[in-house]
Amino acid sequence: MLFDKLNLLFLATVAASVAYCLAVPGAFFVQVILWATLAATLGAGIRFVMLVGELNIGTSAFYGIGGYTAAYLTTAYGLPFGVALVAAGIAGGLVAAVFGYATMRTSGAYFMLISFAFAEIFRMLVVESDFLGGNNGIIGLFVSVEYEPYFAATVVAILATLISALAVIENSSLGKSFIAIREREEIARSVGINVLAIRVLCLVISSVVIAVAGACSGFITHLVTPNDYTFMIAVFALAYVKLGGEEHPTGPILGAILLTLAAQYLISFGAYQQVFFGTVIAVAMILLPQGITGRLRDLVRLTAKRTARDAG
Repeated sequence: MLFDKLNLLFLATVAASVAYCLAVPGAFFVQVILWATLAATLGAGIRFVMLVGELNIGTSAFYGIGGYTAAYLTTAYGLPFGVALVAAGIAGGLVAAVFGYATMRTSGAYFMLISFAFAEIFRMLVVESDFLGGNNGIIGLFVSVEYEPYFAATVVAILATLISALAVIENSSLGKSFIAIREREEIARSVGINVLAIRVLCLVISSVVIAVAGACSGFITHLVTPNDYTFMIAVFALAYVKLGGEEHPTGPILGAILLTLAAQYLISFGAYQQVFFGTVIAVAMILLPQGITGRLRDLVRLTAKRTARDAG
């Protein structure tokens, strides 16, 4: 019942956000909505790979692959926004398939370290690639003037749809296979599940979503640079998951919204912004070890027990 209400809250929030973006496309809060949506997508993407028990620090690389693919195709060949997004998703998925096939035989700390190395290698390759602008990156990412008023609403709708798709997959038989591998890999293997293929597929699905988010990010800021894709992307994505709670797909969304709003407020602290932001995350982790959704679940169960006891 609680999670059904959270799902409805998510849908209502998306509808309200799209409506607001269409009503006042140039408002400052539209940018906040866009950043929160990107953050939620990153959180949902990194949580998806956690379904098979892995932490993908390489999230920043796939975010960058999407961003640079869209940026290059748009500036070099003049492809429209929609085509660039599709190409970004395909590029992210293809790279994830190769990377996953080579690395998903490992697990735990080994996979985490390999994915971290992959993220740094990607960033160094971008810096050394003149056709991608090197340290300066690629600038000039714009949608057409006629489409500009609808851009923010479209991004919110697309990313919300992708987040929803991840939730649908999680609740399908494929999602159950992901969780079975995380909980009891040997048992999953013994009943005929191709563990490597399923683990790679999980990474590919997540990377497609993250790459599309990366492409959207480039059009929001109108540029992409290597410094946009450090491993801190994965660190923040993990913070969204842990704050919101990893038990339910809406957890990263709640965490992303709260931390995005906190970041906007903490900008006023200038150089101390990162100190206060880190403090907010640390305090939240201490007070809410199971995240917001975990705390809400415990409160619902406690209320139900009290109600049953009083009725008895």
